[in-house]
Amino acid sequence: MTSLILPTDDGGTREYRLQAATSWVKPTAPLTARRAYAAAHVIPEVAADNTPGAPAQLDWDATLAYRHELWSYGLGVADAMDTAQRGMGLDWAATQQLIKRTGAEAASVVAAGNAAITGKSVRDLVSCGAGTDQLDITALPEGAAGIQAVIDAYREQIAVVSEAGPKVILMASRALAKVANGADDYLHVYSTLLQEVDQPVILHWLGTMFDPALAGYWGSDDVSVATDTFLSLIREHSDKVDGVKVSLLDASHEVALRAALPEGVRLYTGDDFNYPELIDGDQTHHSDALLGIFAAIYPAASVALQKYDAGQGTEGRAILDSTRELGKHIFSAPTFYYKTGIAFMSWLNGKQPGFQMVGGLHSGRSVLHLAKTFELADQAGLLKDPSLAAFRMSDFLRINGVGA
Repeated sequence: MTSLILPTDDGGTREYRLQAATSWVKPTAPLTARRAYAAAHVIPEVAADNTPGAPAQLDWDATLAYRHELWSYGLGVADAMDTAQRGMGLDWAATQQLIKRTGAEAASVVAAGNAAITGKSVRDLVSCGAGTDQLDITALPEGAAGIQAVIDAYREQIAVVSEAGPKVILMASRALAKVANGADDYLHVYSTLLQEVDQPVILHWLGTMFDPALAGYWGSDDVSVATDTFLSLIREHSDKVDGVKVSLLDASHEVALRAALPEGVRLYTGDDFNYPELIDGDQTHHSDALLGIFAAIYPAASVALQKYDAGQGTEGRAILDSTRELGKHIFSAPTFYYKTGIAFMSWLNGKQPGFQMVGGLHSGRSVLHLAKTFELADQAGLLKDPSLAAFRMSDFLRINGVGA
């Protein structure tokens, strides 16, 4: 049995013995009981200037291979999202390339037609974020001119996503949060865009725990008031809304919102703490998924959803529950650094050559935090090759002075 020395909270060390690898079976048919997108991260060139403020230089082979890995487990990919460091290192120039390349890769997967995606379209395989991050929000004009600048920025990004083939996700906008003077401005911007799109989109509501710059989104700091505005928009344009992606980490709020949505509008949970019970659902509704944690737990998530397809919901729920502690840890405060844990697990599992992130975000978590990530990933059966993971973890700890 493989073992290594891990640091402890009191400054000491202890021996940790890894469990045997878990075998997670890939689906032999499309997943149908729940619709699920894993929000994938990006992998930079290891020798690039991966420091804060530097332009993103991506390792395209590794980045796209990661998306193929997710598709092979029957999951859709949510791309160019906050997981991929939108607004935290991934600039608009690199984002455009990511959207176009991922769309082309998804089209090739559809054309090849493997069993896990039979009958699915590019829009089923990948959804991409359209936002306003090409704007310099420090230079935005006030009033109507600022609102128009936000609309035009959204239009530019929607066009890039639509032309590439993925489903559009209308991401929450820092620029809109800055220039909006109330709920009416939000309704004007989103109504204008929804009237123009030719395919239903996913609306994205991201909480301040993920991005503090989004305070007061939908025109109010009162979540109940903001929810009323959000629902009024959806009800007015339900034919243009495929679903809503809500990341507020509030399960009771999500359950109530889910029940209030018009028929045919999905709720894609973005709650990386409470996803097991939200995906499991109640007697009348369940949540689908658009989750950052699925990029880390995708083999287990796939098998759980296969169980739901087979009518074995209890078993599916148990698998999701077995990953909960890992999810809570990766998404612990400050929550916007969860991306670091996703990339760390990718590196441990051999999916990228180095533990690097664009914008220097690989420094976003402590050695102790990442050691706990390693331990919880092992306990959840999510270290594909425990020997490789232990080797890389040992190197990481040694470089960082643990046991020196």
